[in-house]
Amino acid sequence: MATQLFQEARRMDFMGKDSAWIITDSISSFLDSMDTSFISYMEGALGIKSYYSKSNRPFQEFSAQFQKNFKSEYPEEDNAQPGIHALRAYDSIAVITRALERLADDTNTPKMLLKNILLSDFSGLSGTINFSNSNSLPFIIINIVGKGYRELDFWTQDLDNPFSREGGDKNSGRNTTRILEGPVIWPGYLKRVPKGWEMPTDPKPLKIGIPANGTFKNFVEVGEAQIEPEKKYTGFCIDIFHEVLKILEQNYSLPYEFHPVVGTYDELVDCVYNKTYDAVVGDVTILATRSKKVEFTVPYAESGLVIVQVTSEEPHKAWMFLKPFTRKMWVTTGALLVYTMFIVWAMEYQSNNPAFRGPWRSQLGTALWFTFSSLFFAHRETIRSNITRVVIVVWLFVVFILTSSYTASLSSMLTVRRLDSNVMDIEWLKATRSVVGCNGASFVRKFLENVTKFEAADIKNISSQYQYPGEFHSGNISAAFLELPYAKIFTSQFCKNYTAGQPLNRFGGLGFAFQKGSPLAADFSEAILTLSEKGRIKELEDKWFPRSAECSTTETDELSLRNFWALYLLCGATSTLCFLLFLRRLLIEFKRHQASRSDASPSDESVWMKTVQLVHFFHHGHTEIPDERPSNLSPCPAGDEWSSPRLSLESPSDAPEPSEASPPTATMNSRVNASDVLEPPETSPHNHVP
Repeated sequence: MATQLFQEARRMDFMGKDSAWIITDSISSFLDSMDTSFISYMEGALGIKSYYSKSNRPFQEFSAQFQKNFKSEYPEEDNAQPGIHALRAYDSIAVITRALERLADDTNTPKMLLKNILLSDFSGLSGTINFSNSNSLPFIIINIVGKGYRELDFWTQDLDNPFSREGGDKNSGRNTTRILEGPVIWPGYLKRVPKGWEMPTDPKPLKIGIPANGTFKNFVEVGEAQIEPEKKYTGFCIDIFHEVLKILEQNYSLPYEFHPVVGTYDELVDCVYNKTYDAVVGDVTILATRSKKVEFTVPYAESGLVIVQVTSEEPHKAWMFLKPFTRKMWVTTGALLVYTMFIVWAMEYQSNNPAFRGPWRSQLGTALWFTFSSLFFAHRETIRSNITRVVIVVWLFVVFILTSSYTASLSSMLTVRRLDSNVMDIEWLKATRSVVGCNGASFVRKFLENVTKFEAADIKNISSQYQYPGEFHSGNISAAFLELPYAKIFTSQFCKNYTAGQPLNRFGGLGFAFQKGSPLAADFSEAILTLSEKGRIKELEDKWFPRSAECSTTETDELSLRNFWALYLLCGATSTLCFLLFLRRLLIEFKRHQASRSDASPSDESVWMKTVQLVHFFHHGHTEIPDERPSNLSPCPAGDEWSSPRLSLESPSDAPEPSEASPPTATMNSRVNASDVLEPPETSPHNHVP
């Protein structure tokens, strides 16, 4: 039956290259007595065969007698060597003969015969005959070559020393693997170890399926306009495949051809399962259900499911300086500031502190200035009351803690990227019935429906990576579920507007798929690990997944105008408003001054003349006609006299009485012209010092 099996295997070309056959002792034991013409059908097979010594004298005598008798009965047979079964038959007769010889006349019973048989201990033709010894008999590893076989090495069932001819040594170290001592002739005279699998050839290349409708073209892209097959398919996965081939070509060639497949990834895996294709090269996620159908390589990229969503960082970035404190904190701090200002003013006013006396506007301004300047430890007003000093010390301590905390929190916000997102998690999306997007060709849609329990109507299939921004912008989707490699690509291209969270689930990664039992999967896995260790995969990632220019790390760490435009606007608006109020007051005073001049006719003066007079009034505190000489009756006050608050700190009791005949002057203690001295004096109530 074994001979017919090998004849049929050779006819079906199962004994060619890359085939491997192993025969057991039940078949190899008949090789010595088998027709040599049938042995040739097994050429290249390995087998194990019971070992027995052919060099001892009893075997040689038995072999000579056996061949003589065998040839006399079967002269047509060309193989007359005694096999292991003939040797064991001879040894069996010897065991029984020895047992009978040891029986006495009065103890000739079956039990005593069996006992004597079990006590047998001698060297027979097939080996040592000893039923009490548990040591296993050695085997010889053979390689069938031509019409015979060659002995390669020994093997026993002893795990401590399986390659010992005598059996195990209990003190020896365990050595269960070893390279065979003799060279092996493989089927088809292959010079390397066969894969035990029909390897691709030029007439029958490896048929590889390629996903033709992938969402992210950085992994696999099929170009229809290109002619050469090698240039027709591009992408990260294709480059990894070519790099693997460079490593495998050191041992054997691997002819292949690509076949684009339009469909889902599960359908692509099924094409390998039903042997339509030999393998799949692409961004196929390793899943437990798929591993039952195909053989995956080790992953060349990690995989996990993440939520990608629009970041709401930009609208609030300019007001980030308000973020260190909550709204309640700002209100409480402001209320405490006003309260402290009132306490300080009340106690210093009662202490007759001139800095906190005068008109009510002056007092209010001084109190506000003192309290706000204390925030920066820049107050200069003299404090007379000891009780006030206690209040100020406690207030300054509170200010120190608040400013330190504010500075630390704001620095952290400005230097560490924090993204505020509108969408929180899966439960929030399901509760609000928000529509989410995903790649419909992948397993993600089924995962969302079966595992996370999303409604099918709330899931939208998106077929291209460039459709996601439009779907987000139009509000068709609130979030997108992407696998981790795709999310990295998407956020690296649109880092300013989108952010990805932490992986929700981990999967087996991305790998190549082969048919079950294919030895190419192990070779590809080893080559992928080699590429990873050498950093080649990282280089390919940098090539196919580059970060966009606007997503450079230098730019995201720098502080730009958009971080502080609200502060600049606040400062500029405050300065502009104060200047407009000052200009309004200046124009009012200028008009009053012009009205007080009896020799001036405002309607007769040109715009240029009015402008010149306004400039002179701003600079000198009075108007000056170009053809007249300015009077130097009173000197121009110093610059600090205009702004010093101590001009109004004088108490009403100390102020001089207003003169009945005081000449008309501006509120800024303006100087008068020579022509104004001749005018009759007029009383101006607003010129009095309050």
